Amino acid sequence: MSNALKNDIVETDIKDLTDLIKFSYEDGKVWFGEQRMLLMHVSAMAAFRRELLNSIGIERAKGFFLRLGYQAGIRDAELSRRLRPNSKDIDIYLTGPQLHSIKGMVKPNPIKIDIDQKTGHFYAEFEWINSWEVEVVQTELGQMDEPACWSLLGYACAFTSAFMGREIIFREVSCRGCGDERCLIVGKPAKVWEDHEEFSQYFKAEPIIEQLYSLQSQVNSLRSNLERQQGQYYGIGQSASYKEACMKIDKAAQGKVSVLLLGETGVGKEVIARSVHLRSKRAEQPFIAVNCAAIPQDLIEAELFGVEKGAFTGATQSRAGRFERADKGTIFLDEVVELTPRAQASLLRVLQEQELERVGGSQIHNVNVRVIAATNESLEQAVNNGKFRADLYYRLSVFPVKIPPLRDRIDDIPLLVEHFLQKFHDDYSKRTLGLSDKAWDYLSKYSWPGNIRELENVIERGVILTDSNETISVDSLFSSTIEQLQTNSEDHVYSNGAVVKTSEKEKDNWIDEILEREISLDAVEKILTESAMAKAKDNISKAARLLGVTRPALAYRLKKHGIIE
Repeated sequence: MSNALKNDIVETDIKDLTDLIKFSYEDGKVWFGEQRMLLMHVSAMAAFRRELLNSIGIERAKGFFLRLGYQAGIRDAELSRRLRPNSKDIDIYLTGPQLHSIKGMVKPNPIKIDIDQKTGHFYAEFEWINSWEVEVVQTELGQMDEPACWSLLGYACAFTSAFMGREIIFREVSCRGCGDERCLIVGKPAKVWEDHEEFSQYFKAEPIIEQLYSLQSQVNSLRSNLERQQGQYYGIGQSASYKEACMKIDKAAQGKVSVLLLGETGVGKEVIARSVHLRSKRAEQPFIAVNCAAIPQDLIEAELFGVEKGAFTGATQSRAGRFERADKGTIFLDEVVELTPRAQASLLRVLQEQELERVGGSQIHNVNVRVIAATNESLEQAVNNGKFRADLYYRLSVFPVKIPPLRDRIDDIPLLVEHFLQKFHDDYSKRTLGLSDKAWDYLSKYSWPGNIRELENVIERGVILTDSNETISVDSLFSSTIEQLQTNSEDHVYSNGAVVKTSEKEKDNWIDEILEREISLDAVEKILTESAMAKAKDNISKAARLLGVTRPALAYRLKKHGIIE
């Protein structure tokens, strides 16, 4: 049985594993599937291990390296299930030892493996040959008093536990690092080991670390509450361009001046508007948000300014409009450029006189409302085109603020992703392992034509398609994008050790890629529409000219694909 197992691990085709290794020289990155890897000198790890031992002692250093290996084992167990879904249990399990060998960590020779996933029975013995940790001990640190292969042991425990779906503990019963003839490990279910509870403590964070994290969390919470009280909360972001916009808005928040928010679709203008309201003296009063583009033009006056009974067919009773409901508070008019000429005249009167008349009525209603308007088109251009009143434009643009698009604040993406992951983990009652390194790399290079709203949708899609305790891949995030259709220039390493560059000819065959991937015409249309809107900076007329269609035709497609409401 021993020889058969050795043959399994040696002779099994590992091309499915080595094909995942890719070198991206241009980016300075090495990939294993969707996880970024590092090629490091063993001597550098030896120096790090020595420093850690001197700083925190053997027991805490041992726990650190056990947890380091444990994290790697969890990731590889997830990969093994994806890579060999239809293989025998033993072939799937041997992925772990094979990966350990491919990564240069150790050469595992199986002596005995007895697996029964249905009953949960597990027993295994491995001999470890050429352990990197033994080499470090023998050449750099000197012989130890106990087994030294800590990270390798953590890997074996994590990989096997994830594979079996129950806690499995490996112990190193002999180790060359402490003078034994060979490194030998034995794995059994945790409860079979008498000291399993004591050993399991190594896989938990040190109490002092937990205390530090707890204190840090409390400080962050107090700081966040203080910032909210001081009115400094304007959404999520620490990039220079975003902070500059927030600081500018903060200067106007305490007053009553009208604010005009400018920016592309999806940049978070309503979040900013709500924050201005919360920062102002009107914070305890109503905040009413209105999307002017979503209201039929023949009803927009009634919705904004109210209607008297009998004013038109269907007006069976008098009712207050949004401005009256926002009295003493704030009203947010999104896509204000879509207001009809009559509605613009009424809005101008509200801004100038703080009074209005309901549709079909003659009674004057006094209102005290702060107006925050927003648009993703140029109001100045709309004035020049005769679409928007010049006097209303000057009233609204007393304090204009440009909200930067997401592509200009890439540094904020990790904060936004963390926020959305937490939100959707709670919404869908699951906990993923977060984004793969490849996914993070992709997010930083993507142009984000839909801005924060698109990022939110992408993360929600990723959480939905990813099971708990698995990593969110690029394919789970994006259904189809231009970038995905382009063949990358990364080098591939095959099982024979050859490094092969992707064919340059393949990079030009993006049309063939679309057809081969069976990407629908609607998906291609959506990609082109989003790209045109991004290039035109959300100017629908300009985007329509780029695509060679009429503005109404493009507006229809934008609504069809959910790009605008």
